Amino acid sequence: MAALVVVAIGTAKSSSDPDKNALTFTYHRESGDNYISQTVSIRNTTRGSVVPVLAFTALDRHGHRLPGVQVRTVYGSDSGRLVVPYGWGYDILRFSGSGEHQVYDVRVTVAHLATAKVPANIHPVTAQPLDAAGRAVSKFSRFTAVRVTNPDAFAVKVRVAYLVYDQPVEGETQQAISVTPVGGLVRVPADGTAVVKVTGDAARAVARYSDGPAVSVKAYNSQ
Repeated sequence: MAALVVVAIGTAKSSSDPDKNALTFTYHRESGDNYISQTVSIRNTTRGSVVPVLAFTALDRHGHRLPGVQVRTVYGSDSGRLVVPYGWGYDILRFSGSGEHQVYDVRVTVAHLATAKVPANIHPVTAQPLDAAGRAVSKFSRFTAVRVTNPDAFAVKVRVAYLVYDQPVEGETQQAISVTPVGGLVRVPADGTAVVKVTGDAARAVARYSDGPAVSVKAYNSQ
């Protein structure tokens, strides 16, 4: 676990925009067995949900920039797609380019921060794969739909993603090598559920990677 350097940049701040310094970050290179590696925790000290646009710079074990490494996100905190609640949120990072296996930390720049149109969950939404009969099945199976459950007493909007991970050699971190959206932006009612059909690119990805060694189905707050 490493503390991140936080830099706030951008154009002039609107009076209605949250303070960029309300966000702080922690990078988790490895999170242990059965947990996702290469995640960044986002602490939000404002009193509401926010939508950040973040920029990431890959750093080596000495804190030096790795200029050949590109950093992308799974949930879209780098493109204004992720809604972060008051308290804590997170995103998953993907590295590519020369030196991608040398990343030990990241520097985060808050390029923009806005108030969310719809609040994010207090308690995480869950994503359960379903078969054609609507029965709960394993994420490793060739499922045809995903049931998203909202445990909170207010409606939220989420997106669902199907992630496929690599099988790294010892000493390297595992990362997502394929990220496929399942459906689009979905409204989930308070204390309720929504079912998202697996079609198009998502259906092809599930058909290709079902019964594989490392996949996950994730729902995240968005707008």
